[in-house]
Amino acid sequence: MASSLLSPTRSATVDLYPLEPAIQELLTLKSFSEDKFDIKDFIGAISEKLITQSKEDPGPFDPKPFIRTFESVVDNLISLRKDVQRKTEQQEQSCKTAEKEYSKKLADLNRGFESVGRSFNGMESKITEVGRSAIRIGEQLESIHVARQRAQAAHDLVYYWNQFSRGDTSKLEALRKEGREGRQQVAILLRRLNAVAKELDIKGAEKTRVEIDKYCEKFEKDMLRMFDKSYRKGDPKVMKHCAQTLLEFNGGVSCVQIYVNQHDFFISKSRVNDTTSIEESQLWEILPNPDASLPKKELGLEALLNDIRVTVGQEAQIIQAVFPNPPLVMQVFLQRVFEQSIQQHVEQLMEKAGNISDLAFLRVLQLAHVQVSKLSEDLKVFDLSATSTTRSTEGMSATTALDLLDSREGRGMGVALPIGIMLENAMEELFVRYIEGTKYLERESKSLGELYSSYLSRFTKYHAMVTKAKNTGGLLDRMVDRIAAASGNSLTSSSATSSATAAFAKLSGMASSMKLGQYPTSPLPSAPSPTPGQQPESRNGAGSGVRDSVSEADGLLSLDTAEKILKWHAEAVGRCVEMSPSSDVAKNAFALSRVLAEALGTSYMEVALERASSAQFRIDTRDNKLDPDVSAFSVIHGVALICHLWQQYVSIALMPLASSSVTVRREMMVFNTQTISRIEATANLVEQKLLDSVVSYLSTQLLKQKKNDFKPKNDDLSFARVNTEPCISCCDMLEKVRDAAKESLSGQNLESFLTEIGVTFHSMLLDHLKKFPVNATGGLMLAKDLKSYQDTIATFGMPALDERFEFIRQLGNVFLVRPEILKSYVTEDYLGRIDSRLLRPYLAQRSDWGEFRYDDAVAVGADAAPEPVGNVVEDGEVRGLRERLGMGKIREMMKELEGLRAHGLSSGSGAGTSQQGGSGGYSFSSFSLPNVYS
Repeated sequence: MASSLLSPTRSATVDLYPLEPAIQELLTLKSFSEDKFDIKDFIGAISEKLITQSKEDPGPFDPKPFIRTFESVVDNLISLRKDVQRKTEQQEQSCKTAEKEYSKKLADLNRGFESVGRSFNGMESKITEVGRSAIRIGEQLESIHVARQRAQAAHDLVYYWNQFSRGDTSKLEALRKEGREGRQQVAILLRRLNAVAKELDIKGAEKTRVEIDKYCEKFEKDMLRMFDKSYRKGDPKVMKHCAQTLLEFNGGVSCVQIYVNQHDFFISKSRVNDTTSIEESQLWEILPNPDASLPKKELGLEALLNDIRVTVGQEAQIIQAVFPNPPLVMQVFLQRVFEQSIQQHVEQLMEKAGNISDLAFLRVLQLAHVQVSKLSEDLKVFDLSATSTTRSTEGMSATTALDLLDSREGRGMGVALPIGIMLENAMEELFVRYIEGTKYLERESKSLGELYSSYLSRFTKYHAMVTKAKNTGGLLDRMVDRIAAASGNSLTSSSATSSATAAFAKLSGMASSMKLGQYPTSPLPSAPSPTPGQQPESRNGAGSGVRDSVSEADGLLSLDTAEKILKWHAEAVGRCVEMSPSSDVAKNAFALSRVLAEALGTSYMEVALERASSAQFRIDTRDNKLDPDVSAFSVIHGVALICHLWQQYVSIALMPLASSSVTVRREMMVFNTQTISRIEATANLVEQKLLDSVVSYLSTQLLKQKKNDFKPKNDDLSFARVNTEPCISCCDMLEKVRDAAKESLSGQNLESFLTEIGVTFHSMLLDHLKKFPVNATGGLMLAKDLKSYQDTIATFGMPALDERFEFIRQLGNVFLVRPEILKSYVTEDYLGRIDSRLLRPYLAQRSDWGEFRYDDAVAVGADAAPEPVGNVVEDGEVRGLRERLGMGKIREMMKELEGLRAHGLSSGSGAGTSQQGGSGGYSFSSFSLPNVYS
């Protein structure tokens, strides 16, 4: 009802109050289609002007302008909506109509595609049937063609057989003169006629066979003449035709032979007779010297191999362009290169090197092997098997039918090996005469033995001379002469693991253990190395001759000598890896390690240790008044350093080579362990003998102590002396041993040795103090001596010894303590830990002991029963003191004080084993060596 009432008013409003153009522009469809349309902005734009006018009107708010404007806007919007709705309905109707038409057209197209697919399937079936028919027809045609070719071939064979039987070759000559195709047909006919003639046995066949052979020989000579002529002219087309024709005739063997035999590379006089480069090479001055760096190549051989690379590169192109079977031709050419050019040069090198020395021979062998191996790798790029496969595939279908009439021998040269296998076989044949079986290993072992024998000759001769000087005119002389003769004959030994000086070095080491000379006291210098140029008569490059004059320096161990021995061995191992098959590397490396152990261990270190041991034995048997020789420390120190270097070398260089064989690796581990253990056992023996000689010297010096040294009569003279002579001698020797031990030993070895010296000397002092009476003045002298002993032992740096000698010092003070405080003194500190009755043998040496025991008996006090002394029964108090300081259990005290020494001697009694804490036990493990055998 309200709408009906407002309708006339709206219409009147619309007519009477038209909208402004700006508002009418907002009521278009374009305003609503914008993406940024906002209803608030839209209403604000419509009412903006009305609001402004309302604010300008001073009267009350008038809503009528707003009502009229918004009513007009609403009417326009309604009208606009109706227009949009109408257009939308029209477009929806049009879309439905188009969709129906599209669906209809799509269905028609689907039906059309199905019809085309059915037609295509039918056509495919028909094509398949036609193809099958064509295949059957082709097979029939092929069989007919083969039969025709066979019949034609048979006809030709019969026809030309009859021609040869009549001695008429005019037809064949005419065919040959027709050109290249004619010559190829003649070649095929002659091959087949020759095959038939060999198998046919009829009347007149022998005569025909002779005629065929004559014509075949003539045909082959003509073709070879043509090939040679075109080869000299450089005409590859004619060469290819001749090679193909001869391939059809007899497999092309003669063609390949004439190509290879007449090649300039093999017939050049300058190359065949070129020995100047070998004779004039400076290589021969370097090879015999083991200390010289090995050149990387031999210039003459390198020039030859470079020529081969260039020549093979050129010939590969010619062979590929000319011959129908390039791999076979290349194989023949390369075999000729290896068997003639390379082998001839290598034989010249090896012959000259063999006349110089075994070391030169082995070095040249390695150089040649490395250079030829590199050549083989470079030549592998000339693999023509792919070309041969393509050509053989193309000609297979054309020749299969005709080859049915060929002979059983075939017409080819055989199957070409892959170029890699062929080159490996050529390499093996080139060097097999030098490395087959155990030839190489025997020569390598012999060379190492000669090098080591020469280098250690002065060392060995020095020890032999010292031994001979101390043992002249006896069995030892004859043994040394026999050993020297054996060393000269041992050069012919063929054992894989023996060196030229094995017997000599081993027996000389045994002899050195019996010599009575003193080992040099000098440190480890660098042993002089013989110069190859000074001794040209040597075959090993290091100089086998030994100068008549040798010095003490020649008999010393040297780390430089060990390094040089290992360096030479490393070079030999490198050659072994290069020359030996991969399956034999572990075994050969183990064999070379035995040679090294024989030289470095038996002939070098063990000889020095046994020499030092014999020197200590001489000291033990001579006058003990002389100072012990501590030079054996330098020997032990040198052996330790060399063994450390040796084990590092084994760990880094040898053990990895044995990783491929579990058995060989285990044997190498056991062998090296036994070798090191044997050397350690010898070092233990030397150290134990050195310890015994030092103890014997200290004991001798203590025996020089005079009875009244600690009970002097002239007090002024006694006070003038600082220490007694035995004390000074003992301290000097202890300092000497300490300095030598600390310079040469370390770790557990040093601690064990110094501890054993200190414990033994402590026990000796305990026995020593019970033998001498001491008065007040002598007590001061004794205290000074004991203080010197304590200070000297303190420099050892062993806490266990410090406590023992502090006890000795306190024990010496009992001779200085006044009687009234003696009781309290013997119950304090270190003395308080010992049963006081065990101290009586020392207290009994006090000069006032007799007076003290009666006058001060009550002060000391005792409540035991009287003790009979001789035929007299003493007073009860006096007997108590006697019992308190009695001697009944002195053995218990000695047993307690010597506990450590007894333990040390028990553990050090086995000098043949490696120890790490026993007395005199020496072990190289104190140098923190890596466990190379785990």
